[in-house]
Amino acid sequence: MRQLSISAILFLLAVTKCFSQGNEVIKLWPGLVPGEQEVKHPAKPAPTAKNGIKLITDVTDPLITIYTPSPGANVGIGIIICPGGGNKYLSVYTEGEDVAKWFVARGFTTFVLQYRVPDKRAGALQDIQRAIRLVRGNAAKWKLDTHKIGVIGFSAGGNLSARAGTEFKQKTYEAVDKADSLSCRPDFGMLIYPGGMATGPEHKLIPELTVDKNSSPMFLFVANDDPVGVPLSFAYALHDAKVPLEMHVVPTGGHGFGLYRGNGVAWEWPELAVNWINQLLNGK
Repeated sequence: MRQLSISAILFLLAVTKCFSQGNEVIKLWPGLVPGEQEVKHPAKPAPTAKNGIKLITDVTDPLITIYTPSPGANVGIGIIICPGGGNKYLSVYTEGEDVAKWFVARGFTTFVLQYRVPDKRAGALQDIQRAIRLVRGNAAKWKLDTHKIGVIGFSAGGNLSARAGTEFKQKTYEAVDKADSLSCRPDFGMLIYPGGMATGPEHKLIPELTVDKNSSPMFLFVANDDPVGVPLSFAYALHDAKVPLEMHVVPTGGHGFGLYRGNGVAWEWPELAVNWINQLLNGK
């Protein structure tokens, strides 16, 4: 038990160091976290995944970690990153920090979101809505265009990003400050192997994803051999509502590849996503 305790402490210190050196951290909720029953505390380490990827869990004090490009490279576009982890954990490295740094190197300002887990889907939606509003409310600080604030999500984080792009009309919490008077609709969404989008043998779209003409434009990337499934029902809903959509289904790659160096397909989606963003927002 003593060794486990020391390991946990060392992991927490590593997480704190990783997310504090040169990167601003903003807690989403300055006071009570809406609907949260537990006292605020730092996220805890979770068992390392079989592929060696480190995870965190037990998030009660949601936050965003900001990664900014050099002033001369800033393209004025903000991306809120939602790591996956099956709504139980958050893969804040391969689906968080690594992604943030990749986009920052190309002039984007990125925000890694630690949303509430485990199994707090209502709280997670509150967290992403609040994060979008905070980023939009501080756009001038980071030299962002308020109409160019989007989300990217992986697996369960992809599901959450899809909900952000379709459930933005829902008032999920009472206003905290002036930021909450702003829209929480993302200007674009990128879903990388999103999970839990459909249910049943007919792959019926889950009821939370109520798509209409005002839903956020979406970029979807998934492998055809993904055991979680291919979000075709969501793509059809976007198509029928005439929402801008680009979808890529590659033959192989499985699930959870993020920017994992052991999977070649992990390096196909980022450039495609950037090209889509530039065409969508800048007409390039």
